[in-house]
Amino acid sequence: MEAYRKWGLTWLLPERFSASEIGPEAVTAVLGIFTAINEHIIESDPTRSQMGSTESSSFPWSLGISMLKDLETLVEVMAQQFYGDDKKWNFIALTEATKVLLRLALFRDGGYKMLLSGGEIANVEKGPEPSNSEHRMGNFVKPGGDPGPGSLRDHYGRDQQNLEGRALSALSKFAEDARIISEPKWLNKFQNRHSLTAESPTPVARRPTLSTIWSEKGLHGVLFLTAEVLHISRPLIYVLFVRKYGVRSWVPWLLSLSMDLTGMSILSHVTHHGHSRGGRSLTLSASEKDEIKRRKMLLAFYLMRDPFFSQYTRQRLETIEKVSEPVPIIGFLTAKLIELIIGAQTRYTYMSGS
Repeated sequence: MEAYRKWGLTWLLPERFSASEIGPEAVTAVLGIFTAINEHIIESDPTRSQMGSTESSSFPWSLGISMLKDLETLVEVMAQQFYGDDKKWNFIALTEATKVLLRLALFRDGGYKMLLSGGEIANVEKGPEPSNSEHRMGNFVKPGGDPGPGSLRDHYGRDQQNLEGRALSALSKFAEDARIISEPKWLNKFQNRHSLTAESPTPVARRPTLSTIWSEKGLHGVLFLTAEVLHISRPLIYVLFVRKYGVRSWVPWLLSLSMDLTGMSILSHVTHHGHSRGGRSLTLSASEKDEIKRRKMLLAFYLMRDPFFSQYTRQRLETIEKVSEPVPIIGFLTAKLIELIIGAQTRYTYMSGS
C-alpha cells in the first residue's frame, strides 16, 4: 500500500477528476493514514528518542498533522459534492484552522524551532554518537551486562542495528507509551516516584520559552517567531479571504503571496545579517536551510492558483498542447499530463502548499 501511494498510482484510478471522486480520494486517504501511522511507529524508535537534546511532547502533534493532511482532500471533495462550490470553503477553513492549532502547539512544544515540512518532520537536534558507557546508552544497555563495543540493544535484548530489531523495538516502545497514557494518573505518579528512587533520570535540556527567547535573542528572536507564525497562519488567512471575495479575486492571491514573501524576507534578515543581543546570531541547521529552500519552491504554486492560472498559466498550457498534438506519442502524453494538471488545479488542497 505504501508503494501504491508513494508512486502516485491513485492518480490513475478511474474517475479521478470526475464528478464523483470520493472513492479514489478515500483510497488515497486510507493509504496515507496507514503510511503516517507506520512512519510514526518507526520514528518512535527508542534509539531516536535518546538523540534529541530537548524534552519531547507526549502528544504526537506531527502524526495528527500528517493524518489531517491525508484527509483534507477527501473533506474538500465531499463538501463540494454535498454542499456545493461556495459552501465547501467553510469546511476547508475549518480544516486549515485545525492545522494551524496543531502547528502552533507543535511550534510551542518543540521549543519554538522552525517547522519542517509543515510539522510532519520533527526538528530535533542530533546529539553525540552513543558510546559504550552505560550512562550514555541508558535503556539500550542490558542491565548488569556490557553489550560490548559497537553493539546497540534495547532493554528487551534485541539488536537495533538491523531493520527487524529496530521495528520490533519501535512497536514495543509505541505499545508501552500507549499503556502509560491509558493508566490512571495515580498509578503513573507512583511508578514515576519509584523510578526516580531506583535510577537517576537522563538529563534533558529544557525547552526555550518566549521570555527566554526575548532575553537571549532580543528583537531578532521575536522577528523569527513572527516569520514562523506568518508561515503557519498564511493558508487559513488565504481561505478566509477566498470565502469573502471569491476564488477569482486578486485580493486573496496577493495577500497570501505578500505574507509568504514577508516571512521569507524576515528569516533572511535575522539569519544572515542580524545579530541579537549578546553577540549571538540566529543560525540555521542543515535541515532548516533545506526547509527554507522547500518554502521557496512552494512559491511556484502561485502560478497554479486562480486568478493567475485562469488568466495566464492555462493559456500557456493549452498552447503547449496544440504544438505537441501532431507528434504521435509525445502529443498523447502531453495532453494527458496537461489534463491531470488542469484537473488537480481545481482542488485547493492540491495547490495550497500547506
